[in-house]
Amino acid sequence: MNPDPLTTIPLGQTDVQISPLGIGVWSWGDRWYWGYGRTFGEEDVRGAFQESIAAGVTLFDTAELYGFGESERILGRFARETFGDGDLQAPPTVIASKYLPVPWRPRTRRNLVRALRRSLVRLGVEQIDLYQVHWPIHPISIETWASGLADAVDGGLARAVGVSNFTVDQVQRAHRVLAARGIPLASNQVAYSLMQREPERNGVRDACADLGVTLIAYSPLAEGLLTGKYTPSSPPRGYRGRRVRDDVRRVQPLIGLLRAIGDANGGKTPGQVALNWLMSKGAVPIPGAKNRQQAGENSGAMGWRLSSDEVALLDDLSSRPS
Repeated sequence: MNPDPLTTIPLGQTDVQISPLGIGVWSWGDRWYWGYGRTFGEEDVRGAFQESIAAGVTLFDTAELYGFGESERILGRFARETFGDGDLQAPPTVIASKYLPVPWRPRTRRNLVRALRRSLVRLGVEQIDLYQVHWPIHPISIETWASGLADAVDGGLARAVGVSNFTVDQVQRAHRVLAARGIPLASNQVAYSLMQREPERNGVRDACADLGVTLIAYSPLAEGLLTGKYTPSSPPRGYRGRRVRDDVRRVQPLIGLLRAIGDANGGKTPGQVALNWLMSKGAVPIPGAKNRQQAGENSGAMGWRLSSDEVALLDDLSSRPS
């Protein structure tokens, strides 16, 4: 097991420093998909927030879409409870949120800024650390959204800006527009895990590295499948379980390798190994955490590093057809 000397890393080419692992808070306040209010509630996610902070996790990623704004309200409330009003713009919290350019709203750069102002109200802050375009929904051009992000920085509403689910071409175009206004493109947030390696195949990971853009990996545990807690006889419940039924079967050989590598690294769990694999790839994973225990397990992925041989073994098995 190789020690990882990093405690914080730069967010792209900005002056924002983040932990090498963050927390995605999609589930906080989301009743339909994640069952907030039924299987877990506010006290559970408050514990996840407190445990993450105690472990040195600083990056918390939300979106206006999550729980239709409730995720932002919950995150902002927890940060104020912990650090007090007015202290959220400095470490230990780095708050990120996202704008969704859906067809039924005015899809203009001005609307992006208006949406950001509403997110700031829900979060209870005057400036956000990272603001992102959630999806590059057509027909509005990438240049329009990049210009709106630049407006947000110039207006003092965001310290840094990024994108999500952008292709190589879209990242390059957004980077070009922002650079013309003296603003770095900080990040591109994409689905990336041992079960979803498309960012490596489609060139997005390499393009981000070339441009100095941080690659943020959402669903880094494949919605819990890489933790090893699900089996074909014990899948997730409800709609999510039906949707990932085949994936639960397909992931079992990989879980076996994750366990073996975890045992060789001092008893790390499959999920911790899967997250560390992403950090070894240069990505910042943002796993979800619905309670204190899950947050604690996530944070155990920091402070150490897989060997190159272990990364190669995971690369090989995860790339084989099932």
